[in-house]
Amino acid sequence: MPYDVIVIGSGPGGYSAAVRAGQYGLKTAIVEKDPKLGGTCLHVGCIPTKAYLHAADLWERFLHPEEDGFHCDNPRLDMPLVWDRKNKIVAKHAKGVEFLMKKNKVDWIKGHGKITGPGKVDVGGQIYETKNIVIATGSEARMLPGLEPDARRIVTNIEILDFRDVPKTMGVIGAGAVGVEFASCFHRFGAKVTVFEMLPRIVPLEDEEVSKELERLFKKSGIRVETGARVENIQKHDSGVRFNATLANGKQEHFDVETLLVAVGRKPMTDNLGLEGTRVQLERGFVKVDGYQRTGEPGVYAIGDVVLGTPLLAHVATAEGMVAIGHIAGKPVTPIRKNRIPNCTYTEPGIGSVGMTEAQARAEGRSTVKVGKFPFLADSKASILGRHDGFIKVVADAEYGEILGVHIIGPEAFELIGEAVAAMEAEATVETMMHTIHAHPTLYEAMGEAFNSVYGMAINA
Repeated sequence: MPYDVIVIGSGPGGYSAAVRAGQYGLKTAIVEKDPKLGGTCLHVGCIPTKAYLHAADLWERFLHPEEDGFHCDNPRLDMPLVWDRKNKIVAKHAKGVEFLMKKNKVDWIKGHGKITGPGKVDVGGQIYETKNIVIATGSEARMLPGLEPDARRIVTNIEILDFRDVPKTMGVIGAGAVGVEFASCFHRFGAKVTVFEMLPRIVPLEDEEVSKELERLFKKSGIRVETGARVENIQKHDSGVRFNATLANGKQEHFDVETLLVAVGRKPMTDNLGLEGTRVQLERGFVKVDGYQRTGEPGVYAIGDVVLGTPLLAHVATAEGMVAIGHIAGKPVTPIRKNRIPNCTYTEPGIGSVGMTEAQARAEGRSTVKVGKFPFLADSKASILGRHDGFIKVVADAEYGEILGVHIIGPEAFELIGEAVAAMEAEATVETMMHTIHAHPTLYEAMGEAFNSVYGMAINA
């Protein structure tokens, strides 16, 4: 008897789609070439990096406990224990994904999946038949031409997560989320870090004021940031990596670091899937889909990092999986609204954003764009926590009170953004949020103040 759904790939999008299919009573299988379920996010992405960033947060507190009234003499960072805890968290959740497959009666087919015809998936020479296929194979780190990652000198997000000690010096090429998160983490662990970005600003997808604030705070903390910089002539040697960098001012400088992290983006994993024998359309390796995640091949869907135009975020892959499976099951579904997707960067301070930046809103030609900002410096809970850098920025259309975007840099920004996402999804107005009572003292009351600030009505600033 054929399956109703075969999902190829077990990252957050893939396994969530499989669970939902099982919940709908569809006969489902998931194909995974790696020995463990969970994909990049669980094993070498979201989860282990955030475990390291949590450790960096704690370590920073141990280094400066006097501000909170404590004395901690001679604290010691035990990196092997940090590494071991990270692995235990990953293993726990990998077992959790296995449990979810069993709970929802999803068959786990181990091996590389390849589409060999309509409704046919080849795994290790065995053909499985299915009514629908969901491609959820994800992405992998891009490497600069002519370079290959190794265990220590030139690394990607994969190799650096296996370090049992902290390099004395580290260069980071690329200042997107991956680059700045590892820079923030290893700087606080004790490495001397320099970040290189070809574009004029770091975290270039964020609002310009957020980028500017993160760069200011990075530099204040001791991280060197070089934007508009091009790294060239990279050469490994016995104790590190040498390279040249042409800086924004045109000057060329020589660098020698123990470790060089390459974080220049990711590429879709669509090779060797058998797509050349289908009507699935690709652009730069990414799969084209419609609003219901359907490809050009009947019965074949695609979700997550492999999809053209999709933000490479685990939660987006999961949401797209819900759309695809809902459509397969004949349930009412709403296509993803990209202006409702939260984007989070787990640096210190953190970043959370949703919707349009101020520049994007003004580029639309709207004459009624208004901006409200509220600094965490004026938030009591932020002062209590000793984390008062940053701000919340609301971009709105003042004519109707429409919330166009919210941008946060500051303590727990990646948690606080949830209120803004819910408000925008519910089509709440600025006035709605002004009248929403926020508990005191909290970090999230800064959100209420930011909405009040759109009309110049903030109380504490």
